[in-house]
Amino acid sequence: MAHTAPGAPATPGAHGLPGLRALSGTWAVPALLAVVYGLWAAAIHRDGGPITGGNVLFGVVAGVVFGALYVAVRRVAPALPRELRAAAWAAFAGVTFGFLYSLTDATVLRSVGMAVAVAAGVFAMTFYRYYTRE
Repeated sequence: MAHTAPGAPATPGAHGLPGLRALSGTWAVPALLAVVYGLWAAAIHRDGGPITGGNVLFGVVAGVVFGALYVAVRRVAPALPRELRAAAWAAFAGVTFGFLYSLTDATVLRSVGMAVAVAAGVFAMTFYRYYTRE
């Protein structure tokens, strides 16, 4: 802009609050995903019945475990070679999907089969992405 002082940001609020971007990347996305996963797990576990304290606790625990696993994979995966990085994300996706699928009263074999199918798809997608970006 023509009326901006030298060294000033070109747009208002370009710098924003210090550390806000880093803060949002460290906890906001995992927290939002954990809340959604916990609500989803609690809704499936409830099976159309009334909301109870045990159901709420189940959703909270499922969300916390999901969030902890997501953060762990997020921190460990960048240090891994592309094959193991893709396998880590595939295992995470397969386990989390398989758990939700098992809540629908499906058989163990069907739950495992669906989880393996999701994990295979995630592995193929992430491996392709990492292979073409390196």
